[in-house]
Amino acid sequence: MKDYYSILGVTKSASEDEIKKAFRTLAHKYHPDKKGGDEAKFKEVSEAYAVLSDKQKRAQYDQFGQYQAGGGGNPFGQGFGGFDFSGFQGGQGFEFDLGDIFGDVFSGGQGRARRGRDISIDIELPFKDAVFGAERRILITKLGSCETCEGTGAKKGSGMTQCGACAGKGSMKEARSTFFGTFTSTRTCPTCKGKGEVPKEQCNVCRGEAVLKRQEEIHVVIPAGIENGEMIRMPGRGEASLGAPAGDLYVKVHVKADKLFTREGNNLMTALSVKLSEALLGAEHTLNTLEGSEKIDIPAGVTHGELIRLRGKGVPYGRGSRGDLKVRVDIEFPKKLSRAAKAAIE
Repeated sequence: MKDYYSILGVTKSASEDEIKKAFRTLAHKYHPDKKGGDEAKFKEVSEAYAVLSDKQKRAQYDQFGQYQAGGGGNPFGQGFGGFDFSGFQGGQGFEFDLGDIFGDVFSGGQGRARRGRDISIDIELPFKDAVFGAERRILITKLGSCETCEGTGAKKGSGMTQCGACAGKGSMKEARSTFFGTFTSTRTCPTCKGKGEVPKEQCNVCRGEAVLKRQEEIHVVIPAGIENGEMIRMPGRGEASLGAPAGDLYVKVHVKADKLFTREGNNLMTALSVKLSEALLGAEHTLNTLEGSEKIDIPAGVTHGELIRLRGKGVPYGRGSRGDLKVRVDIEFPKKLSRAAKAAIE
């Protein structure tokens, strides 16, 4: 006996919406027309959904542990006969919009032109720029809008006209036969790429494509406190697309290590070497920081490895807030002592 609840990955108390959601997820995953799909699994989850989505069938299954369809144990009979696909959209002959359930199993989406491709670049930053922020101007080669026709694809002064291939709709329907019926899907018109119109005369530079490969200078603002490996997303600065928004640009930041400073969250860490006499008696030191120099008092009796905190001298964050600068005291112990020094210590 098949456990339909386990097949869909839901509990016996699952609501209709939970069952429907689980089926859609699994149907998308196992659909045989999708790369990596599994026809047997798809049939199994479809069979489970056919029973559990129907109140009467579900009640009979819950009571007797199975559902008898016309005297047989399989609710599908032969070739999914018991599964009412028309319930998805009330269509005839299993016709419904595949974009709702199977997403990208079939090409094209819902008649909209696809947005431009996302692109990514890597930049290297000095430690100081990562802490306090910086700006960079980077030259990249990407697919951008044609400057000659201003992204229309039409020769200047010629204008646009309705696309004859899709009658100005920007999308086209196509039918496809599968093992359980004929489905229709909507795809972007390949002629106008979803715009619904085409140039009367093509641009001489981009040949009507409205986009072409070109170099573009990108102004990147790096926020203060960015960490190594973080990504900066720049919406609309990726590659252009005809009749659809441009993609995004992702800038991955690689922070160079610093010889003197390291980072611990919003705090900066560094070390300061002091003489044994300074540790015993106390002293004042000038510490070189990322912002210049800073006076620091070494208290008498400080221990080796002790931290001295300089508040508000760390990494900027939030609205005007900053972490601290933590200075680790490293005491330099003399390797040799004079007789007078030994006598004084004794």
